[in-house]
Amino acid sequence: MTPAALLRQARHDAGVTQTQLALRLGSSQPVVARLERGDANPRWDTLTRALRELGFGVELVRLSGAEPQLDLGQLRERLAMTPAERLRTFQSSQESLDTLRARARRAP
Repeated sequence: MTPAALLRQARHDAGVTQTQLALRLGSSQPVVARLERGDANPRWDTLTRALRELGFGVELVRLSGAEPQLDLGQLRERLAMTPAERLRTFQSSQESLDTLRARARRAP
């Protein structure tokens, strides 16, 4: 479930309109409508604050059997390198990241 769908469902379950939630948040109805759009990606604090205003909270739980996945192939590949090769690989990655960051622009 997306954050937008979660917020929309919580609002409906609480029996609150977008306008009512906006008033509770000190915001406006169009802002709440944007938070509930399918492509919305609200900040964590925005989402949890809105949910709290609706009487809901968020609880982080580990799913049984959901262990973090490691890319063992990549790990083996790196371990097979000499320290100098690993350093060159890291430096190359850092240069690529710097180039990407320099070319990046904020979307309107």
